[in-house]
Amino acid sequence: MKILLAIDGSKFSQAAIDEVIRRSWPSPTEVRILSVVHPFPFPLIPDPFNVGAACYYESLKEERKRASHDIEAAAKQVREKTPHLTVAAERLEGSPKKMIVEEAERWGADLIIVGTDGHGGVTRFPIGSVAQAVVAHAPCSVEVVRRPQAA
Repeated sequence: MKILLAIDGSKFSQAAIDEVIRRSWPSPTEVRILSVVHPFPFPLIPDPFNVGAACYYESLKEERKRASHDIEAAAKQVREKTPHLTVAAERLEGSPKKMIVEEAERWGADLIIVGTDGHGGVTRFPIGSVAQAVVAHAPCSVEVVRRPQAA
């Protein structure tokens, strides 16, 4: 079985990681942990000193560093608690909605696991916007994990 675990470093992603660890998976099972850095388009405004560009690239550099740290920490956690699983980690860049689906197609995933806070940009949606897009377009089953509510 091939499981694509999409994370973003949030507490909701931790709930998805915990779900992978908690469950019994058939042998052999591969888990690919994926974090997608979303480089927003650079605004095209006059900036003679390139302060905006410097801030943009510094922010992107930090986001890449955060994503790499998140997937390595998640991979370590999964490897330590479920040594029978084969674990790989990957950082991609682009739209998370698009890249998660494309990676699942490319890799031949059997299941995508993603965490959600239950809200997208508009709180009336039942699941987050990335999770909603992945559910709608994925080439395989998708499990959306919500963090348990505090009592």
